[in-house]
Amino acid sequence: MGKKQSKLRSEMVTRLATETYFTEKEIRQWYRGFLKDCPEGQLSEEGFLRIYKQFFPQGDPANFASLVFRVFDENKDGTIEFEEFIRALSVTSRGSLDEKLVWAFKLYDVDNDGFITREEMYSIVDAIYKMLGSKVQPEDNEDNPKRRVAKIFEQLDKNHDNKLSMEEFKEGSKQDPKIVKALSLYAS
Repeated sequence: MGKKQSKLRSEMVTRLATETYFTEKEIRQWYRGFLKDCPEGQLSEEGFLRIYKQFFPQGDPANFASLVFRVFDENKDGTIEFEEFIRALSVTSRGSLDEKLVWAFKLYDVDNDGFITREEMYSIVDAIYKMLGSKVQPEDNEDNPKRRVAKIFEQLDKNHDNKLSMEEFKEGSKQDPKIVKALSLYAS
């Protein structure tokens, strides 16, 4: 990974078609677009942020883009190669609810210790509020990130240990349509 290549090998296309929810034709189309935006065959964090700024010009997506970049960059080499990009895109755009929740858990579990703490949840929620800027239209009792995190933990933290396990996160998220909707909006 990470090497410049202009043509996608057919065995890679076949493998990605079996590993993702994309067809071989779609993978080739995505690859052409990826190379157009990333002629070196990899996307840097700075390039990733530029993309987010195009979609969220009214806010500041820097923190959120950095957190999402960390999840996309599976091999932790500081760049997103096409394979990493297409796998993440597959889950966030076409994955099952369980797959999306596992992906979102990785996003929220900033230190990768298997739990989401209030601080980790706050860092993501705050980043989302900053990214959306004036587009944020929270409910009255969720007018700031701290209140939103408090409400999420009240709903999801069943054993009251101030951290969410994967199971608590998945089960609680499935029971609250607003959390699932938020994941659909922000996790892809």
